[in-house]
Amino acid sequence: MQKRKFYVVWEGRNPGIYDSWEECKDQIDGFPSAKYKAFDFQDEATEAFRGKASDHIGIIKAIAQRKPHVVNYEAFPEIILDSIAVDAACSKNPGPVEYRGVDTKTGIQLFHVGPLAEGTNNIGEFLAIVHALAMMEKQGTSFPIYSDSRTALAWVRERKCKTTLKPTANNVRILELVRRAEAWLNTHTYTNSLLKWKTEEWGEIPADFGRK
Repeated sequence: MQKRKFYVVWEGRNPGIYDSWEECKDQIDGFPSAKYKAFDFQDEATEAFRGKASDHIGIIKAIAQRKPHVVNYEAFPEIILDSIAVDAACSKNPGPVEYRGVDTKTGIQLFHVGPLAEGTNNIGEFLAIVHALAMMEKQGTSFPIYSDSRTALAWVRERKCKTTLKPTANNVRILELVRRAEAWLNTHTYTNSLLKWKTEEWGEIPADFGRK
């Protein structure tokens, strides 16, 4: 069964939220500089429509346009190649946040989540680490995880996301993911090494979104 999508049209014949691609297409086909994007959840689409298209479309374009970051692994033999590198990106603070994990050796993306409305970079980094831990538990693997966030690494080790972000109607989903991540940490054990990526020595982490 095909998953339902919600289509936000910021600039088109009739801006709004549509629940089918056909209706969305009617608004943007042949319309100069049309701005639109699909969302998995209606509340995300509603929040996005209230904001600016650039807060959401720009994030996707940045990923598509950036060149993969290349680390000179021969110069840094201490880097464990059989590992996962994670990172997060947030366009504001708070603002739309997304996170992902990649294979450190190849740069192949293993997972990507977001944008999530009204989050912070530290929350995204925290969720990325826990996502990697949970994914590997299901796979029966325990590769090390690299993160360039000391804060997120500390939060995971303490099994608590110590964010000061106040709950609002807009950040319900991301805070629910935080609660689920904390619950996972407090009901599971892991043997993965959680390692700090040494950006100042090695360059940007392979999972970097390239927006600095």
